[in-house]
Amino acid sequence: MIENIRLSFRGIFSHKIRSLLTMLGIIIGIAAIIAIVSTIKGTNEQIKNNLIGSGSNTVKINLVMGDSTYDFGYETPPQEVVPLDDKSREKIVALDEVEDCTFYRTRENFMNVFCGPTQLESSIIYGIDPHYFDTAGYMICEGKGFAKNDFTDFTKTAVIDKTIADGVFSGESPVGSIIDINGEPFTIIGVAAKVSEFEPVIESVDDYYTYNQAESGLIFIPTDDWGMLFRYDEPQNCIVKAKDTDSMTGAGKKSADILNKNIVKTSVNGENKVLPKYKSENLLEQAKNLQDLSSSTNNMLIWIASISLLVGGIGVMNIMLVSVTERTREIGLKKALGARKRRILAQFLTEAAVLTSIGGVIGVLSGIGLSKVISKMADVPVAISTPAIIIAVAFSMLVGIVFGLIPSVKAARLDPIDALRYE
Repeated sequence: MIENIRLSFRGIFSHKIRSLLTMLGIIIGIAAIIAIVSTIKGTNEQIKNNLIGSGSNTVKINLVMGDSTYDFGYETPPQEVVPLDDKSREKIVALDEVEDCTFYRTRENFMNVFCGPTQLESSIIYGIDPHYFDTAGYMICEGKGFAKNDFTDFTKTAVIDKTIADGVFSGESPVGSIIDINGEPFTIIGVAAKVSEFEPVIESVDDYYTYNQAESGLIFIPTDDWGMLFRYDEPQNCIVKAKDTDSMTGAGKKSADILNKNIVKTSVNGENKVLPKYKSENLLEQAKNLQDLSSSTNNMLIWIASISLLVGGIGVMNIMLVSVTERTREIGLKKALGARKRRILAQFLTEAAVLTSIGGVIGVLSGIGLSKVISKMADVPVAISTPAIIIAVAFSMLVGIVFGLIPSVKAARLDPIDALRYE
């Protein structure tokens, strides 16, 4: 085998231009496939991160009626849904897929919020428990967070996000200021921000409202203070933090099943009443659907690029037939000296495999370079796939063996006397 490989390299380098042109189809096909696979992988990772968030692994579990989230701003809290307690949280945290859990209440697009004379339109208010910031991925970037007594003593304290802090207070510290929520004064004790997120430049109220069209300002208060503002002991929603991204679907579904046990089934005129239920967001399924849509299109491109490999294989077969013709006397001499058919067959198959393997390696390097160029020019992410590289090189070798088989068999079947007479 070593001798066959040495002879293969000698034959390839003795006809450099011809060998390079023979490998060209293999190089183009492998490079195109590597570039496409790398782009698909990078795009799929971007889709997952855009939907899920890089490393956050959080799943929201909302109370829904039918296909719509239950809106307590317009609907009376259902008596059948019992408020969640620490026992429910302990059951959820005990799940293998779950790292942490928090319960919260919320009002979206709430209009009755004032900072001095400034009205904050379309704010989102959260009534949170002590676990919310850690679970949802927030950090306190100014002031302080809620103390233990803030959740039990009705201290009327609030934490705002950087959107409100930068837009309303124009660079001044909001800590200690009063924010009026639905007629109740709350003292701002801190400013919270996502641990990792895009932060727009907001320096004025005008900037706040411009950005607010897409992202509302957030106000956090202790969940026990909720009754002061809305007069109801409303059911909570839930956020669970999964141990890893792949566990998110299981964590959300199992947690929703636990929460749904808090809903008391009732009947009207002997028939079960239609009740709201807890349902988890399946972001992984949404990401998978978008990835499948992207991949199905790109898979067609892979098949088109594979045509280059077919063309390259035919080129290998042609050049090997030429090589057999050129070396007919050499083959005849070897057979006259006792070389068996399988030895001649192995020599030419090895030469074809080495030729296409070199083309495969060059194609992989070209594909990686092409991926980087595509990433820079088209501003799309790429992720080099190691399995794709290994498969590409192995496949190029297989192409050489398959398409080198006919010339190799022809060489092995030559009659030694006719081969020695060949001019």
